[in-house]
Amino acid sequence: MAKSKREAPGGALAASPSHLLHRALQRSLGIYAEEMGEDALTQRQFALLSGVAALDQPSQTDLVGLTGIDRSTLAELVARLIDKGLLARERSDADGRAKTVSLTEAGRVALAAAEPRVRVADKRILSLLPKPKREALIKLLTRLVETADVKPRRKKSKASPDPSQTSDA
Repeated sequence: MAKSKREAPGGALAASPSHLLHRALQRSLGIYAEEMGEDALTQRQFALLSGVAALDQPSQTDLVGLTGIDRSTLAELVARLIDKGLLARERSDADGRAKTVSLTEAGRVALAAAEPRVRVADKRILSLLPKPKREALIKLLTRLVETADVKPRRKKSKASPDPSQTSDA
């Protein structure tokens, strides 16, 4: 009797980068929530406040590019953080038609209070990997993020190649 081939546990999901990244995100957001506690900044709120702090008079378009939060979600998030008193919206010094976003004093306080807890969460997430692999993970994730907006030039074909069969590293 011939032995049947058995798939690895999880089947196709075990080799699916999109699925594995989703699961890794779920795990990291769980750790983030544990470290931040109830009623703290969400990960997206923290990213937005950090982005505002990092840029000089950012527009919402600037913040979409920096944070990766889609335009409509970011607009809603900005509005909620303005309502909470953490952000302010004002006319741009460079372009009177445009609006920019800035941290309020309460926003600076909230960001400063969150930063040490986010560092602890990040440290916990990285501690799930052996030390030699941590820097490699950051480099690979950075590469994925940096190339996400680059649209590759491809010839139109009827069949798409299997991405797991490419050798571009």
